[in-house]
Amino acid sequence: MTNKEILSRLYATIRPYRFRLLIAMVAMFFVAAMTGFQAYLVKDLLDKIFMEKNIFFLNILPLMVVLIFFLKSGFYYLYYFLLEKIGQSIIRDLRILVFEHIHTQSLSFFHEMPTGTLISRVISDITLMQQAVSNALVGIIRDFLQVVILLGVVFYMNWKLAMFSFIILPVAGFPIVKFGRIFRRLSTKTQEETANVSNMLYETITGNRIVKAFCMEKYEGRRFRNQVRKLFSVIIQAARFRSMQHPLMEFIGGVAIALIIWFGGNEVIRGTATPGTFFAFLTALIAAYEPVKSVSEMNSTVQQGMAAATRVFSLLDVEPEIADLPGATELGPFCKAIEFKKLSFSYDAKNTVLTDINLTIPAGQVLAVVGPSGGGKTTLSNLIPRFLKVEAGAILIDGQDITSVTLRSLRSQIAMVTQQTILFNDTVRNNIAYGDLNRSEQEIMAAAEAAHALSFINELPDGFDTVIGEGGSRLSGGERQRITIARALLKNAPILILDEATSALDTESEREVQKALENLMKNRTTLVIAHRLSTIKNANRIIVVKNGSIVEEGTHDELIALDGEYELLYRMQYA
Repeated sequence: MTNKEILSRLYATIRPYRFRLLIAMVAMFFVAAMTGFQAYLVKDLLDKIFMEKNIFFLNILPLMVVLIFFLKSGFYYLYYFLLEKIGQSIIRDLRILVFEHIHTQSLSFFHEMPTGTLISRVISDITLMQQAVSNALVGIIRDFLQVVILLGVVFYMNWKLAMFSFIILPVAGFPIVKFGRIFRRLSTKTQEETANVSNMLYETITGNRIVKAFCMEKYEGRRFRNQVRKLFSVIIQAARFRSMQHPLMEFIGGVAIALIIWFGGNEVIRGTATPGTFFAFLTALIAAYEPVKSVSEMNSTVQQGMAAATRVFSLLDVEPEIADLPGATELGPFCKAIEFKKLSFSYDAKNTVLTDINLTIPAGQVLAVVGPSGGGKTTLSNLIPRFLKVEAGAILIDGQDITSVTLRSLRSQIAMVTQQTILFNDTVRNNIAYGDLNRSEQEIMAAAEAAHALSFINELPDGFDTVIGEGGSRLSGGERQRITIARALLKNAPILILDEATSALDTESEREVQKALENLMKNRTTLVIAHRLSTIKNANRIIVVKNGSIVEEGTHDELIALDGEYELLYRMQYA
C-alpha cells in the first residue's frame, strides 16, 4: 500500500471532523503568527530600548508581550484540545469499524488469523494511527506554518542572511527522509512481535489450567521471555536511530548558526545592519529551525502510524467470504425440509473435509450424526447457518438455496448448543436473553425452568442478576451448559443444532442436561452430533460420517444389525 493510498484513506477517517480540524488549523496559524511577532519584537527591544533608550517603547513593549503571549496561549489551548478530541474520535470510529468488520467474517477467517493479532490491530495499531494523525501529521502542519511565517520575518529583515535557510533546510531534510524509511521497517517488525506477545498471552491465560496441570509454568515463562526479548531487540534498534536523529539535527543547526553569526557579524560591523536586526534575525531563524527538528523527532511517530495504518486497512480490505448476495430474499418460516445436494467442502482447497453429501432432513425429525473424529461432522453442522462457505453443491431449506436468502433470516431460525459453552462476562439474565435482551422476566424464567436451570440460578448470590465471570467461570460445567440450553429455548428457533452438547460433562450433570435437551428438542428439527451413542439411541435417524462421506444410514437397531461402522463404534464404547 503506497503512502498516497494510506493518506487518502486516513483523510476519509478524518473527513467527518474536517470543520473542527479547520478551526484547529486556523488556531495553529495564529500560534505561528504570535511566534513570529515574538521574534520580530527582539529587534525593537534591542534597538529602541537598549540602544536608543526610548521610554515610549519601554512602556508599550511589555504590554505587547503580555498580549501576544495571552493570544498565543488561547489559540494553543483551542487547537490542542480540538486535535486531542479529533484523535480520540478517530480511535473510537476505527475501533468500532474494525470490530464490526471482524464479526462479518466467516469461521475460516478466524482459523487463519490468531486472536492475539486481531486484538493487537484493534488496540495497539489504531492507537499508533491516532498518534500519527492527531499529534504528528497535524504537528507537522503546525510546524510548517510556523517555519513559513518565521522565514517571512527573516526575509523581511535581511534577505541576504535569509538565503542561508535555503542551505540549512535541504541538508536538515536529508536525515528526515533517511530515518523515515528505517522507522517504517522497524515499526512493522515491532507490531509483528507485539502481536506475537499478545497471542502468547491469550493462549497461556485462557489455557492456564493446562499450563498448571502439566507443570509448564517455567517452560511458558521461557517462551514468553524469549518473545519479549525479540520485541525488546526491535524496540532498542528503533530507539538507537531515534537517539541519533536529535544530535545530528543539533549539529546541522549549530553549523548553520555559526555561519550566520560570522556573516551577520560582518554585516553589523560594516554598518549595513543594526544589532537589533541581527539578533531578531537570529532569534527568528533559531525559532524556525526548532520546528524542523521537531519534524525529525516526530518522523518515527509518523512512520509507525503509517505502518500501523497499512495493517489496519489491510484487515479492513479483507472482504467477508460470506455475505448477503445482491437481491437476497427473506427466508420464510421453516416448515418442510433441509436438503444437502452433492455438497463438498474443503478448508484449504487441498484436503477435502466433506465429499458429495446428499441428505434430506424432514421438518420435525431428529437426525443424529456420528463417526470418527475429524470425519466432518461439525463442519456439516457449521454449513447450515453459513458459518462456512459452501464450495460445491448446495444446501436448501424449504427448497430455497441458503446462499440466496439473507443471513439474518436464515440464522434467526437456527439455535445452537455446542460442546464449548460460549457465555459472556455478564448477568445470567443477559446470557439467557442473548439475541433479544427485551424478552420479559417471565419468558426468561420459563426458559430457565425448562432448561432445569432455575433451581441453581435462584441459589446464586444475586439470582438472575449474578455476573457469571469470563466464559461462565463461576458456574460448573453442567450449569454453564444448562444456561446455553435456556438461551436456545428462549430463541425458540425451529431448527436446532446440538454439537457434542453433553460430551464434556460428568454422568450426574449429563443426566440434568439431557432432560433439558429433551425439552429443547420438542417440536424442532434437530441435528445432533454425538460421540456418546447412548444419547442418540432414540433419534429418528442416524447417519455415520467417515472421511467426509456418509457411509451408513438408519435407526439404531438397523445400524447395529448391519454389523458395520456404527456397530463397531457402539462395541468400542460398550464392550
